[in-house]
Amino acid sequence: MSAPASTTPPIDGAPLLDQVERFHRRFNVFPREAAYVAVTLWDAHAHLIDAFDGTARIAFLSPEPGSGKSRALEIIETLTPRAATTVNASPNALFRLVEAPEGTPTLLFDEIDTVFGPKAGGDELVRGFLNSGYRRGGKSLRCVGDGSNQTAAWFSSFCAVAMAGLGSLPDTILTRSVIIRMRKRAPNETVEPYRRRTHEKQGNALRDQLAKWADTVRDQVADAWPVMPEGVTDRPADVWEPLLAVADAAGGDWPERARAACLELVHAATENDEASLGIRLLTDLRDRAFCGADRVSTAVILECLLGMDDGPWADLDDKPLNSRSLAKLLGQYVTSGNKPIKPRGIRTASGFPKGYYAEDLTDAWTRYCPPPPGEAATSATSATPQVNGGGSVADSPSGTRHMSAEGATPLFPVAG
Repeated sequence: MSAPASTTPPIDGAPLLDQVERFHRRFNVFPREAAYVAVTLWDAHAHLIDAFDGTARIAFLSPEPGSGKSRALEIIETLTPRAATTVNASPNALFRLVEAPEGTPTLLFDEIDTVFGPKAGGDELVRGFLNSGYRRGGKSLRCVGDGSNQTAAWFSSFCAVAMAGLGSLPDTILTRSVIIRMRKRAPNETVEPYRRRTHEKQGNALRDQLAKWADTVRDQVADAWPVMPEGVTDRPADVWEPLLAVADAAGGDWPERARAACLELVHAATENDEASLGIRLLTDLRDRAFCGADRVSTAVILECLLGMDDGPWADLDDKPLNSRSLAKLLGQYVTSGNKPIKPRGIRTASGFPKGYYAEDLTDAWTRYCPPPPGEAATSATSATPQVNGGGSVADSPSGTRHMSAEGATPLFPVAG
């Protein structure tokens, strides 16, 4: 006699994700609608982490306290498997936590600014843990044992990580993260007060439903290769791949919403001025200092950059940008001939000062900078100025004007 068929209806992923999103909306005010989509998918992906080659970190950041970052982690804690909230944990403790026999944890790292903030000095071991654990197989080599009886052993660091903190994070962590830039609630933005002894059980019930649903789609997402939105490649694609796989498995309107959220948050991340000081420098050189000129003296570049009210150049580690720090920043990038970008002599009507040539910067502009304002991202040729050998520029910072490649048409007055 055959066993009776199960009467438990299959779990529909789309309505379940809808419920998880509504649960977040009860207690969290996120700055963008796209953030609700991303956080909901992140919660679900934590239940499927063993099916993915990589995991998306998620970072809740704000310039001021009281912006809802810690509350976001509290809600995530109720919805994710084996959630462990920590503040300023040691690297060894983190490795032991991931290797614990209970299974891979979901690590919730609050007050991450105490580790990487401007007053913290940085913790390279924690940074290494977070960076290596982004991909399956990520491990770190540690010593184990007592005294002289120590041996080397590999410890896994692969786990889902959510972070919350003030300010920003190291670039190596930001580029591996979905970034949610939180802000204080406005007077007209209200949320339901969170009461752990009541609402934790409700979140845990959704967590258990997510776990059951994950078991039904694990093979599907393990074999999935989600189609990325146009223009999302490289590291952003790695970050969003597991989230889009979850959305595709859930169905309904989640695949469409997930891709719209992906585009919005990826573009928002690239607009952040602090994401990369080097890219900001290259972009400002192209759009504010060169503006089509084929060479510009270092003195003119510095006056232009230091005169920007919206730029970081007047206060880099409590000192303004100078010729030495400019050369150091640009020396990280190479010319089309694969040589470091360096200042060179520039012939002008009044002398032979040091400066930079557009032809040396063009390759870096093309590879790293966003499209110039008002130009299509697909226009590779318009992303950099035309270069020829017949141009000239004034070498005196005060009251001078940049000249076009032909040396005739003034382009813009240098700030002075």
